Amino acid sequence: PAAILERVDERVRELEELPPRPSGLLMGEKTSTMYSMNGVRFHYAGLEGQKTGAFLDQRENYAASAQYASGEALDVFCYQGGFALHLAPRCSKVTGVDSSRPALEVAEQNAALNQREIEWIEANAFDLLRDYSAAGHQYDTIVLDPPPFAKTRRNLDTALRGYKELNLRSLKMLRPGGTLVTCSCSYHVSQADFLEIVAEAARDAHRTLRILEVRTQAKDHPILLTVPETAYLKCVIANVSG
Repeated sequence: PAAILERVDERVRELEELPPRPSGLLMGEKTSTMYSMNGVRFHYAGLEGQKTGAFLDQRENYAASAQYASGEALDVFCYQGGFALHLAPRCSKVTGVDSSRPALEVAEQNAALNQREIEWIEANAFDLLRDYSAAGHQYDTIVLDPPPFAKTRRNLDTALRGYKELNLRSLKMLRPGGTLVTCSCSYHVSQADFLEIVAEAARDAHRTLRILEVRTQAKDHPILLTVPETAYLKCVIANVSG
């Protein structure tokens, strides 16, 4: 390889009682590059962004969601545009929402790299969905890919309320026949819990959901039966009616 760099998670090092150390290069000089995923090109800055800077565990879900996407799309918690850029070829308009200005700046660069016109909005997702729902905004495709709400079991009840609010407000904004792509990367939220929360949101929104796919992380993030923490990512793709 041209370079090897280490991304340090300070919280994990503290839990493991390891001394603090900065992220940095272990070999070489290059810390940024470009890569392609499902035919979509992305900028990559190894020492910036969240975690490793690219969410490869969603790779197959990006491609799957694009198969069902159409019309006007809203990508909430869009980060650097993973879902939005995959939806763009299938949708007439795509809007990406994130609270991180640095992430949106990379998303803008990624859109330019792929010659896609995407609207990027810096906003708190809960506030935006509340305002858009009240104002009567409507979409044909909505993606919800929030960060982990339940990093520990103590946060589970709060996390479930958060997931329900996101899905409830999104379902109210989807046109009949529209597509909801809703994700959770919280290990402490089981697939059964997540499906029940989505079902509750649908009932409260007076919408009918037909499940198209229930998915998990990409195959290069294997799930080991003896290590339950490896089964963490949930991605539900559903058709909305009513």
